[in-house]
Formats: sequence, C-alpha cells, structure tokens
Amino acid sequence: MTDLPATHETLLARIPIPSGASLEASTITYGHDGTELEGYVAHDAAAGEPRPGIVVVPDWLGVGPNAELRAQMLARLGYVAFVADIYGADVRPTHEEASALAGRYYQDLPLLRARVQAAYETLAELPQVDESRIAVIGYCFGGSAALEFARTGADIRGVVSFHGRLITHDPSDADAIRAKLLVLTGGVDPVVPDEAVHAFQDELRAVPDLDWQVVTYSGAPHAFTVPGENFRPVADARSWQAQLDFFDEIFA
Repeated sequence: MTDLPATHETLLARIPIPSGASLEASTITYGHDGTELEGYVAHDAAAGEPRPGIVVVPDWLGVGPNAELRAQMLARLGYVAFVADIYGADVRPTHEEASALAGRYYQDLPLLRARVQAAYETLAELPQVDESRIAVIGYCFGGSAALEFARTGADIRGVVSFHGRLITHDPSDADAIRAKLLVLTGGVDPVVPDEAVHAFQDELRAVPDLDWQVVTYSGAPHAFTVPGENFRPVADARSWQAQLDFFDEIFA
C-alpha cells in the first residue's frame, strides 16, 4: 500500500485491517477524449465475490495523499475504491496552482462530468467490482464533481459529497438524477454558505421522488475532513459514519 503522511496514517489506523486480508493498491492508466489519466485503486485481494465499488473524486489537489487515504480506508472495509484522475496523468497541481486549475473545470461542467464518467467506467470494468453496486463520493472540488455526475442520470446507487460546493442549475436538470444523494457540509463553511445550501435544496425539492439528505456539522469549516488547519475530528468522524450508514442502505 502507498505510504501516507503521519497525519493520514493516524486516520487510517482508525480502521483495523481485517483478519486474512491482503490489501493492495496500484495505479491504473486510462483515458478520456485523448487525455491520459492515472487513477489509484485500493482493494482487498483476498476477498472472494465481486464487491461494491466506490469512485473517490479528489479535492482540487487531484490524485494524492488525501484521496488515497480515503481509498485505503474503504478498502479495509471491503470496498473496491478507485481515485479518479480529473486533470490528467502528468498534472498534479500545487496548492498555489489548484484554484485556477479547478476553476477551469467549474467553467466546463460537461468536461467535469465526463471525467468522472471515465473513472466510473474504469472502475466498473474491474473484475473484483460488482458493477450493479457502485457509488461516487468526493471531497471539496470532488464533492461538486460527484454531484454533477449524478445530474447525468448515471445508473449508480448513490453519491456522497463531503464539503463540496453546491452548484444549482437554471434550467434545472435535477430531474435527471437517479442516484440517492448524501450531502455532508460544514456549518461555518464560507464556500458553501447557508443561502447556497437552501438554493440547492430548493432545486432538489422540485423533484418530489428524488431521494436526498443534507447534513450540516456545527463548527465545521470548508475541508473539515482534510488533515491540516481546517480538520475537525468530530465532524470528520460523524460524516464518515454517515457515509457508511448510507452505503449499508444503498448496497443492501
């Protein structure tokens, strides 16, 4: 498995390695529209029958320790987790570069959706994955991307957004959503203020049969699950558990 920074290893240690497990992680090269992409997959090679697959869409730093940590955590729980590469195999931005790069994709939502689609198709083709049980999750920029992918009408079980920007659409395409949605957001997130949450919920309310939840965590800023200055351990633990409960429901 990939070596992680000490802060990330501490979080990973919350989940014990199952007895008899053979955890593996590797990169996978795939592509979209002529762009080479390089994702990261983590799974238990000792598991038998095909298991649920999770596409993990990273924050605006792209494939790296933050997303790889979550993939390894999910692998310890029996999922096949695939970290999507949105930017390209040779594009790994610094903190200073990430905002501008992510902004290009926010300005081209069809491309953002298509890059998640490419990751979804790659995960679904893996022999250890039950292609009928796939979810997409994302962090920050990745949370927005996961929700955008849901708007394509993708045939997936569910989507989880961790402190993702909530984008509303006019005209709305929320009636295309087939997946169940779990939106986990911070109570003091300046990137996702109350008015953004309310507008997003109002758009979803207009589709009566749509299954969605929004959970707000008090005192949690933007990026509250990311090790570092904004990390909030209580909100991180609660949101992680909310995700697992959601998986138990949608994969049953």
